[in-house]
Amino acid sequence: MNKPTTPAGLMRIPLQLGLFVLLLVTGLLLSFSEVPKLPADPLPASAAEAAWVDSVFNSLTPEQRLGQLFMVAAYSNKDRAHFNRIEQLVRNQSIGGVMFLQGGPKRQANMTNRLQASAKVPLLIAMDAEWGLDMRLDSSAHFAKQMTLGAMDDPKYVYLMGREIARKMRALGVHISFAPVIDVNSNPGNPVIGNRSFGEDQERVAKLGVQYIKGLQENGVMAVAKHFPGHGDTDTDSHVALPVINTDLARLSKVDLVPFQQSFEAGVMGVMVAHLYMPLFDTTNAKTTTLSRALVTDLLKTKMGFKGLTFTDALNMKSVSKLYKDGELDAMALAAGNDVLLFSEDVPAALLRIREAVTAGKLNQADLDFRIKKILRVKHWAGLSKYKPVRTAILRDSLNQPSSKVVAQAIFEHAVTVVKNDDKLLPFQRLDTLRIAAITIGTQAEGPYATIFNKYQPGPVYAVANRYADDSTFTRIAARLGGYNVVVVSLHNMNNTPSHSYGMGDGALRFIKQLQANPRLKTVVVAMGNAYGLKFLENARTLVCGYEDHYAAQLVVPQVLFGALPARGKLPVTVSPTLKVTTGIATPDLKRLRYATPESQGLSSRVLAQIDNIALESQTYAAAPGCQVLVAKNGTVVFDQSYGYCTYDQSQPVTNSTLYDLASITKVAGTLQAVMYLKDQGKLSLDERVAAYLPELNRTNKREMTVRDVLMHQAGLKVGIPTWERTITSNGLKPTFYASIRSDDFPNEVVPGEYSTKAADDSVWAWTMRSSLLPKVKGRYPTEYSDLSFIVMKRLCEKILKQPIEGFLQENFYRPLGLGSMTYNPLQRFPKSCIAPTENDTYYRREQLQGSVHDQTAALVGGVGGHAGLFATANDLAVLMQMNMQNGRYGGVRYFQTPVVTEFARPMPGGRRGLGWDHGDPRKPTGPTSNLSPASTFGHTGFTGTCVWMDPENEILYVFLSNRVYPDAGNNKLRQYNIRTRIHDVIYKSLAAGTPKK
Repeated sequence: MNKPTTPAGLMRIPLQLGLFVLLLVTGLLLSFSEVPKLPADPLPASAAEAAWVDSVFNSLTPEQRLGQLFMVAAYSNKDRAHFNRIEQLVRNQSIGGVMFLQGGPKRQANMTNRLQASAKVPLLIAMDAEWGLDMRLDSSAHFAKQMTLGAMDDPKYVYLMGREIARKMRALGVHISFAPVIDVNSNPGNPVIGNRSFGEDQERVAKLGVQYIKGLQENGVMAVAKHFPGHGDTDTDSHVALPVINTDLARLSKVDLVPFQQSFEAGVMGVMVAHLYMPLFDTTNAKTTTLSRALVTDLLKTKMGFKGLTFTDALNMKSVSKLYKDGELDAMALAAGNDVLLFSEDVPAALLRIREAVTAGKLNQADLDFRIKKILRVKHWAGLSKYKPVRTAILRDSLNQPSSKVVAQAIFEHAVTVVKNDDKLLPFQRLDTLRIAAITIGTQAEGPYATIFNKYQPGPVYAVANRYADDSTFTRIAARLGGYNVVVVSLHNMNNTPSHSYGMGDGALRFIKQLQANPRLKTVVVAMGNAYGLKFLENARTLVCGYEDHYAAQLVVPQVLFGALPARGKLPVTVSPTLKVTTGIATPDLKRLRYATPESQGLSSRVLAQIDNIALESQTYAAAPGCQVLVAKNGTVVFDQSYGYCTYDQSQPVTNSTLYDLASITKVAGTLQAVMYLKDQGKLSLDERVAAYLPELNRTNKREMTVRDVLMHQAGLKVGIPTWERTITSNGLKPTFYASIRSDDFPNEVVPGEYSTKAADDSVWAWTMRSSLLPKVKGRYPTEYSDLSFIVMKRLCEKILKQPIEGFLQENFYRPLGLGSMTYNPLQRFPKSCIAPTENDTYYRREQLQGSVHDQTAALVGGVGGHAGLFATANDLAVLMQMNMQNGRYGGVRYFQTPVVTEFARPMPGGRRGLGWDHGDPRKPTGPTSNLSPASTFGHTGFTGTCVWMDPENEILYVFLSNRVYPDAGNNKLRQYNIRTRIHDVIYKSLAAGTPKK
């Protein structure tokens, strides 16, 4: 068609055509007769506002007043010439506002301050920030797209997201957010709305839209609902071509307009009119709704009663701008009833066309003045009557508040959807029965998804970075799956293009089908993207939708798979005839350790960051070359960091996968677990004599000691006795005890290449039985911490269990819990490079120890001692201890049937010992635990520089692992500088700082 040439670009419509449109619109308006009253003005007037508005209005020339109607696009990542052009529009045309697009936060803040300094009337600053500032700015927070929000089970998080975004926008000097999108997305092929919509149900879209609006406006940012009258039922991108929507009156009134009407009633201050062609409103060929007076004025403003600011969609969109001469589109948009002209391509030309239209009677000056004053009223509401520049010095902190991470993760915790669970496979429970392979397509192996996945199920992650990889790539991976019975395939880096299978490659889709056809395997498919893409995966028997591939989504999805978090979400759209809207299977919370931010559990990340300084101090003063620190609260890991190196030459960094020698933590992480199990099963009585279970003690001085006395270190047993010392001479190891080749007679590895006699354990037991006891004090044995206590308890457990303790623990605790690193003799399963070295042993084994237990007696008996021998990472130790804090309940399994842990952890009156467990020492001003922790805190320390402490009152778990004995066990700087306890102090200071004051 030819471009219109009238001054305002207003086409003359034939009389018959005009009557037809009038009848259609009249019918539409009558369909809203059930609305009881019109929405109130979202900007109630005040005397102060009126005075400011009149003062500013009267100070402007007629040309400057018209300039207030314009909001132009600005980019903080463009050159000086771009800034100069925008600044000239501010100075010369007095434009009313700026809409920022791409750039960075600091650059945008600086540009905002400079533009505001050039403005006679402070500018309204706007942004598209539908899912967070990162929609437009680099290095900025991402929350969630609206399809994700639509999947949630709790709308309050939509409000909280709006609040967080508003706070960031205010810090950045932004007053208007072009959000939320309240289009009802009823067309799965929609290329421009799609996952920007809350979903396909108009009532739910309305409800969530109102929450978003309130979150923004109650925190000082004007919301702009879009895209009126509804952009959901189209398959054309309006940025490129003009979409045609052949809707009827019934659908429009009952579906598309419902969210808008409810948002008006809720007080939304702005609305954006879409670029659509709707013959219902205007039969002029290809005339956009933005230019339709029947829609903007008659329907939106008159009948629906919207009194806020009406924005055009971007006037530079080629679907409309290509049809008109410079400036004509702007004048036509004003004639239709719009208040703010967004993204005008030529402001000077537009001002000329507007003045011509006023002169020709196409636009009414009084009406324009009313709209200009309405814009000034919004400026007053936004605080521009008392304008202050953006505080760039604190901008980084203002934009990176911890609460934002809490909200972002909470959204996905409530949105991730188990779409199908035909085999009842999710959540994964008995991990010892499952051999799970993780395959990621479209991302690297490193990343939050793989990291969190491995917290529950250690092992390789097979990563295919190219989502369009060919069949040969997947064939190679398939060849490695022989040892697995479950495969989890996650699809990453998906896109929103229906015509390209939402970014899923044909090879990947074929590979998934092949896995599903394998009767030996159970396949879980995880789509980390647009829910509409599930139609290509609907044959999966186990199907999960993560909605996005954002950091928080990758953090949450593995936790849902393993039951650390329940699945709560439901599909907000219909994907296919078998996957309909509201499809979603709730799964239980199995009480596994979760992973989240400190603030989510009431701790302060700012205070916890002090741990970094203490850890650095330990390295600086050579207290330990490196360490792992883990903190959990309420069953949620909120701090999990590794510091330094495995050795002082800094050749190998400590990672969260580094194994440490736990030393005496073995007592509670190993032997005591078996003891509590036997007590829980009724196979062991605490007040029974140990000799009742080990009759050989009846012939010794230990015949009267009870199980309780042994566990409380008050049975008279010495701290230690010579064991390994009996097996060496000044020239080296005695050949009666050791051999350099493993054999049936010498099966126990002391260090690689040196093996002890099969009689070693019996020899240690014989020496223990023959050992003398401590003298009694006032008729009782004193409480004296002793390794012998747990040498005794290991012997007792193995006698009752009728199996070696290491096998029992693996079968009944470690493997079911998924503790891939917790083991005795780690060199049987791990390379040395994975294990932190301990002492350079110059007196017994005469070599640098790495992967061999540091404790000499445990080494003598083959690495499995009742008092020492275990190795693990901080995370695996935390899992075991969290199970204990939960009295044996973990991962959907009850490891103890009674509250046996509570019984064993109860401290002895006036002392620091429980039944096997240690406590802080109330008799000393400093001790192994923080003085800020309650007396109920229990756990244990280890000689190699380790500790674990559990606080059941505050549900706090603290793990510290180090190799302070490298290379010299005489290094006591860890205790000298009180490193472990000071870190424990920080945790409680963080709790105090993070707890809201009443």
